[in-house]
Amino acid sequence: MTLDDLPTPCLVLDRTILRRNIAAMAAALARHGIPLRPHMKTAKSIDVARLALAGQPGGITVSTLAEAEYFAAHGIADILYAVGITPQKLDSVARLNADGADIAVLTDDLDTAAAIAAHPHPPRTLIEIDSGEARGGLAPDDAHLLALAARLGPSLAGVMTHAGHSYAGRTPEDMARIAETERAGVVRAAERLRAAGHPAPIVSMGSSPTALAAARLDGITEVRAGVYMFGDLFQAEIGTHQIDDIAVTVLASVIGRRPGQLLVDAGGLALSKDRSTEAAPKDWGFGRVLDRTGRPAYGDAMIRRAYQEHGIVVPDPAHPFDLPIGARIRIAPNHTCMTAAAHDRYYVVDDSGSDIVAVWPRVNGW
Repeated sequence: MTLDDLPTPCLVLDRTILRRNIAAMAAALARHGIPLRPHMKTAKSIDVARLALAGQPGGITVSTLAEAEYFAAHGIADILYAVGITPQKLDSVARLNADGADIAVLTDDLDTAAAIAAHPHPPRTLIEIDSGEARGGLAPDDAHLLALAARLGPSLAGVMTHAGHSYAGRTPEDMARIAETERAGVVRAAERLRAAGHPAPIVSMGSSPTALAAARLDGITEVRAGVYMFGDLFQAEIGTHQIDDIAVTVLASVIGRRPGQLLVDAGGLALSKDRSTEAAPKDWGFGRVLDRTGRPAYGDAMIRRAYQEHGIVVPDPAHPFDLPIGARIRIAPNHTCMTAAAHDRYYVVDDSGSDIVAVWPRVNGW
């Protein structure tokens, strides 16, 4: 089977680039001697997880209970469910743990902490710390931190944070500064817990940019990162990786032609309507247009508009091109996590080849 045999639109995963990205992250953390707990919210695939876990202790991070159930069923027990838990989900976690998983959960809420402590089978729980993103979590010096720990009691397993605001950085200096703020904040929270007599064996931080940029990781016990495996246009724009390190693209077919544009069968559902590069140094519209084998043969051609099932390709004036109906292109996404979400499998190639060497299913839903 080759790229020409695939239904479009679909996801194509270049295994050579994937392995290169995984190796780069492993090398970055090896210099600190800190283990990686890869976040599988982007990949959602056991085949990708097995590559990402090579040489790592074996724990992963997930963002849905569907992911937790899927990976546990494939033999990965040590799982951090890194989205604030609700009391209604505790029974599901308990069932998975009773079947052999060891799922840890997350909270920053006093009432939820009480519900966890009162559950017949309370899971290990991390307190979420806000190190600057202002999305979820307690500030490191929040007065409620110790009260939250007291309510969790023996369930308390440590603290975690995520510097999502690293996506606002634009230089290596920005990323290093944010990484240090992230590190210092979550370590400060752990120190406060320990000083008050509460255990904090886990001190977890991470985003792909800060994992790569951190100058020091003193006091950290693990780092979480996920999008580094696949990369995307936005991550390339903020310097997480180079633009040729994007491992996942969408294969699409030309379905219409007009002067100065092409119509393809990949629109908002296949690509997502994420416009993160709009605020980046280079705006790639809804995705960068590549040739059938994933090479940049068309200059800065991009998807300018995205409808539900249609995408409008606007050529780069410096590199005009035209393609016949049925011709195939690849589209590099702005935000791989969002793009992959509508697809149920990866068609795997090696080194920008045309032969499909594997088909890897992925889990979706919540």
